[in-house]
Amino acid sequence: MSVSRSTSTKVALSRRKTDQRANRIWWIRGVSLLVILLLWEWYGRTTNPILFTYPTAIAQAAIDMIADGTLPVALSQSVSVLVTGFLLGTLLGIVLGLVTGRNTVASALLEMPITALYVTPMIALVPVLVLWFGFGTSAKVVVVLLFTIFPVLINTMRGVRELDPQLVEVARSFCSTEYRLWIDLVFPSALPFIMTGIRLAIGRALVAVIIAEFYTAVSGLGYLIVSNAHSFQTARVFVPIVVLMVAGVVSTELLEMAEARISPWRHRQHN
Repeated sequence: MSVSRSTSTKVALSRRKTDQRANRIWWIRGVSLLVILLLWEWYGRTTNPILFTYPTAIAQAAIDMIADGTLPVALSQSVSVLVTGFLLGTLLGIVLGLVTGRNTVASALLEMPITALYVTPMIALVPVLVLWFGFGTSAKVVVVLLFTIFPVLINTMRGVRELDPQLVEVARSFCSTEYRLWIDLVFPSALPFIMTGIRLAIGRALVAVIIAEFYTAVSGLGYLIVSNAHSFQTARVFVPIVVLMVAGVVSTELLEMAEARISPWRHRQHN
């Protein structure tokens, strides 16, 4: 009875310490963000508004762009491209990663081309992709797909290969089918790595959307940045940049939370 009470007390203390640490981290983040914004506001007001801007001017520009409809329209166009390319890249990355990680023939056939494409600067391929697919949505989706697929693919492949061969042998000794091996061992082993790959890919996907829209310069947040830069409206240039920053931070935090739930042991080691 006393042992059980002692154990529950230790668990409660550990949880309390974890909560206190998390609260302290959020306080530090909030204070640091506030300091950065205040310094930015002060410095921005002392410089040429054509060359630089400040948070309150950006907020006012955002209100104006929402009121005249330019920001919602551009945001919806970019989100459509981002979601389509990101989902396609993630699905293809998971499938190819599982196959190449598990199958030696597929690995021998695909690993070298995958590595060659991964180390190729994707931005160098964007003009060619625009030439092939035109200035419409298709080219932008393909660009996002290519930026997304490799972090997911490589991390998935690594997760499959991290599976302990002895576990596979034990499962086979109990006459486990290949299907059950995939469901019970291979995919669960790869899942934490898949989540890591997705978390890394979301930042690359956001970059890809803007790069593609810079090259096409027809629609989306990238078009807003280019068009407002040409007319020297610096505050309006920063509005889509801030939107992208917020989207990146929020999506990364959400994926980290999902990753912590799926593989809590890795999250504890990281902390």
